[in-house]
Amino acid sequence: MSERHFAFWPETHPRSMSVPASSVFFNAEVAAARYPDRPYLIYYDTPLSFGEFRAQAECLAGYLQEACGVKKGDRVLLFMQNSPQFAIGYYGILRADAVVVPVNPMNLSNELRHYLRDSGAKVALAGQEVLAQLQPLLQVGLERIIVAAYSDYLRQPTDLQLPDFVAAPREAVAVPGITLWVDALARDLRPAPAQCGPDDLCVMPYTSGTTGNPKGCMHSHRTVMHTLVAGEYWFSLKPDTTRLAALPFFHVTGMQGSMNGPLFTGATVVLQTRWDRDNAARLIERYRIAAWTAIPTMLIDFLSNPRLGNYDLSSLRRLCGGGAAMPEAIAQRLLDMGITYVEGYGLSETIAPSHLNPPQRAKKQCLGIPIYDVDSRVVDSEFRELPPGEVGEIITAGPQVFLGYWNNPQASATSFIELEGKRFLRTGDLGRIDEDGYFFLVDRLKRMINAAGFKVWPAEVEAMLYQHPAIHEACVIGVRDAHRGETVKAVVVLKDGQRGRVSEADLIAWAREHMAAYKVPRLVSFVDALPKSATGKIMWRTLQEAENAKDDR
Repeated sequence: MSERHFAFWPETHPRSMSVPASSVFFNAEVAAARYPDRPYLIYYDTPLSFGEFRAQAECLAGYLQEACGVKKGDRVLLFMQNSPQFAIGYYGILRADAVVVPVNPMNLSNELRHYLRDSGAKVALAGQEVLAQLQPLLQVGLERIIVAAYSDYLRQPTDLQLPDFVAAPREAVAVPGITLWVDALARDLRPAPAQCGPDDLCVMPYTSGTTGNPKGCMHSHRTVMHTLVAGEYWFSLKPDTTRLAALPFFHVTGMQGSMNGPLFTGATVVLQTRWDRDNAARLIERYRIAAWTAIPTMLIDFLSNPRLGNYDLSSLRRLCGGGAAMPEAIAQRLLDMGITYVEGYGLSETIAPSHLNPPQRAKKQCLGIPIYDVDSRVVDSEFRELPPGEVGEIITAGPQVFLGYWNNPQASATSFIELEGKRFLRTGDLGRIDEDGYFFLVDRLKRMINAAGFKVWPAEVEAMLYQHPAIHEACVIGVRDAHRGETVKAVVVLKDGQRGRVSEADLIAWAREHMAAYKVPRLVSFVDALPKSATGKIMWRTLQEAENAKDDR
């Protein structure tokens, strides 16, 4: 890595970091041994100690192995919202020597089918509010479901506003192949001795790209360990630094920064299942929360709360996140509160950050600098490194870079290049470096829409739209949105005879029934034909540039 990147390296921090050569589950054992009675999770005022957490994760692991037949290396679907059961499920899967496949709980049956087929998962852990989406796949590849009611972990009275599905009582299920979470734990089965080491597969988050189907990013215990430890070290976080967790755990930022990292350190996490700005402010005041990983959209909503002045937020000192650039006005308002928002950059392929701003000298709308042991560069189309100020593709090599895409050697091969004996990941993002060595995002080579922090891959949405019987052709583009950053628009050519019989509202309603809400086109435009190249390929960039030109006027 260039010396330029070290000019503002955090003081007292070494440039290289020694990462424990152990499984990620071992972090739960260490925390339980050190702080057995301290709360790891506080869930709507109900605590779950580190000791209880480890014990329940091991009970679940025993059930997965003995009752469900899960073996080392098997993939297990984790289909839940933020909850104690998500964290217990994640670590229970790891203790069973299996691989976590975290899936956005907004996905519907049609989308879940791909995750199950591609990963080969035979067992799933699910929240009862999303069971209806998973149950149709039972016995069609999926063999067992363990279903959890979040209300089982609400043991203390609370004055916090509870989402209906969190407060909902546990429902009885009498379906072969489905077991209630409480019944699985009640079996109190012991897992076999742990076998996984640092180079075994740990977790497989899915991401899409230029093709329609999401791809599984293979991460080992070693790659996962790097960023969960790096985040804790970078911000000098301590066991007594209480955190707020509001980002989803299925996403790598929430997974590492708000679940795995605090467990490694032995810190308490105050957990929200569904974002609620009043609850967030009340929890910061009640538990003297000091650190919070949040995306700009969340903070915009938080700061716009007219009741914010009613709460004591003086404990909050560390705010970090990414996913989109923080608007100048919001960053300034946080500064006026004595808080610097520290932005970072990472991908599913890097299991969270590869770049972070130095906390003592953070720049706005900036990706930051490469973190410990990461070599990142901006290169031209011939992969020659570019000088400061010039725009090229960001490439990254480091201990946290994924092993490749599951069952997709072709996509894996095209994602990497070899330079100076190192394997660099092609991020598909265009950026530049300034004179201080900080990275800035300029544009994307890959088609991707960032809607309120959720990555929407146009090709995936197009593939689903083509299942509509009235659609002849479709192209999905992004539209700037003042609140969400970007939103999804579908430009559609209808089949002969369908014009006037199918409306924009009809297509949007259909999409809501067939895809996760964040992927649904909020705008639909009918056209007679889509622009095409000489080889017949739809020229999506022409439509995107035309849309951008509208916004610029």
